[in-house]
Amino acid sequence: MKIATWNINGVKARIDTAAAWLKSASPDVACLQEIKCRDELFPVQVFEDLGYNVAVHGQKGFNGVALLSKTPFDEIAAGLAGDSDDVQARYLEAVLSVPSGVVRIVDIYLPNGNGAPEKYDYKLAWMARLRKRVKTLLAYEEPLVIAGDYNVIPAPEDVYNPDAWMDDALYLPQTRAQFQALLNLGLTDAFRACHDEPHCFTFWDYQAGAWQKNQGLRIDHLLLSPQAADKLVACEIDSEPRGWEKPSDHVPIVVELSL
Repeated sequence: MKIATWNINGVKARIDTAAAWLKSASPDVACLQEIKCRDELFPVQVFEDLGYNVAVHGQKGFNGVALLSKTPFDEIAAGLAGDSDDVQARYLEAVLSVPSGVVRIVDIYLPNGNGAPEKYDYKLAWMARLRKRVKTLLAYEEPLVIAGDYNVIPAPEDVYNPDAWMDDALYLPQTRAQFQALLNLGLTDAFRACHDEPHCFTFWDYQAGAWQKNQGLRIDHLLLSPQAADKLVACEIDSEPRGWEKPSDHVPIVVELSL
């Protein structure tokens, strides 16, 4: 089973790119982030025509996550528990039947945190809420994949120039500590379990020729429960779409599990 995550940076702007990549790569599940549209405006038919069932948790103009699955959803839940005042569309959870039983997929778009201090406070609080939810899910002892744009640079080898990012919310010590605390629950970073080489990136800014200079970041991650990690076959970053016309600034990352 192949599960992909991709921040497409606007489904309306990127629909042709997304459709072309899905036709070529054909993942069994695709977790999309930053769709930037309300549920009713999501182009469901385009993805259904490609053979996918669609679940959407959207928001006008900002944020938004969507799940595409070749297998029908057994369960779907939107929104991260723990803050009734949080209206940002950043979390979508689903359960799918697989030959070995079930797999639970969580699609997240974690807050960036830069800007006003309250934005960083929101990021840290959101990460704490995520950790609490993941702790609950791990108690189910089932294959679990938490996929998405984490807006976290885990380590120096995941950024082209660590010194340039020391004061950025994606790389602050508190951010990396929160990410490590999540891993410490028993999760496996699928890409790092398969690759130890530095400077493998999932994001390149549109500005200052970052793509051409390979000045990137690894901020999109697939974290696996022990039951999913036991089934890990491969995990690869597909950087090719970054060079396409009208690309997202992120690229897909795909994990293969023998479920």
